Amino acid sequence: MEKSKVYYTDFRTTAGVGLPEKLKRLCKKAGLQTIDMDNKFVAIKIHFGELGNIAYLRPNYAKAVADLIKEVGGKPFLTDCNTLYPGSRKNALDHLSCAQENGFNETTTGCHIIIGDGLRGTDDITVPIEGGEYCKEAYIGRAVMDADVFISLNHFKGHECTGFGGALKNIGMGCGSRAGKMHQHNHGKPVVNPELCKNCKRCGRECGSDAISYDTGKAVINEELCKGCGRCIGSCAFDAIANPNDNANEVLGCKIAEYSKAVLDGRPNFHISLIVDVSPNCDCHSENDAPILPNIGMFAAFDPVALDQACADACLQSTPIRNSQLGDNLAKPGWYRYNDHFFDSNPNVRWKETLEHAEKIGIGTREYELIKA
Repeated sequence: MEKSKVYYTDFRTTAGVGLPEKLKRLCKKAGLQTIDMDNKFVAIKIHFGELGNIAYLRPNYAKAVADLIKEVGGKPFLTDCNTLYPGSRKNALDHLSCAQENGFNETTTGCHIIIGDGLRGTDDITVPIEGGEYCKEAYIGRAVMDADVFISLNHFKGHECTGFGGALKNIGMGCGSRAGKMHQHNHGKPVVNPELCKNCKRCGRECGSDAISYDTGKAVINEELCKGCGRCIGSCAFDAIANPNDNANEVLGCKIAEYSKAVLDGRPNFHISLIVDVSPNCDCHSENDAPILPNIGMFAAFDPVALDQACADACLQSTPIRNSQLGDNLAKPGWYRYNDHFFDSNPNVRWKETLEHAEKIGIGTREYELIKA
């Protein structure tokens, strides 16, 4: 397969040219406006950030993309689907309130906001997955699938299950309805090592299904209630929680790839990633720890697989920040160095398998040409 083109620009600015303008120039150079969007609905998939988390992308970036779409006659809207876990985005009303509080509205973004899977997260469409090995069909938010053109705009950062959250994570997991998220998360359940548990109860506060109790003085996970979402793993500061199924996160990544294929097949799509405020965990957390890596730049491509690979490579070539989860791990006496920033930050993760599977099922290629815009 021919190499895909991935376009890149850094975060340096000159007098009179701010970052939103640089993002516009990047997207133009990468070919966003070559898509026929005249009088068509254009979904811009973004993460609005959980309340308390401030690492999510600023709405200024969303407005830059929406403005480009409107310049060529498109009708853009920002969208995300409801979460599987309780929180500030568990239904459309709370989700919209969260987005509003985090600065996303029609004025700041230049377009409307539509929650993709409706009021209760049940408004979805069953989409067949061509070549799916783990999922034969996907449950995708109806508004996402109703769009004529699909654009992903994602905050590239670490993730406690998938290693990093990039284009494919933003698309596959993010566009799944609540049923779709459950479908992807149902392989493997975490367990607690009581010798390491400090009974801090942080995991219980992060649990998406009220599955953790402390009657024994240690955290205990009820497997029948547990959805396998892995939020407890990322929340534990003492490495007391892990998934005993070694391929659970690998399978999760493959399912994310297959869900991404369901979203993208059959319509024009384009993808943008910003490596900025690289927090160690997902923006679904109600907090964001210090960045593990410095700000790197903005990337854009028609191929989400090549885009994720290019962003991952840029992160792996970057220098870790000392006062961070990654830096602290690397400084621990006897720490086994994986020489992979995502593994060294969250040792339970899997990420390469997602890209390998996405390439296998025909979403794109990991081979890319990086072009400075």
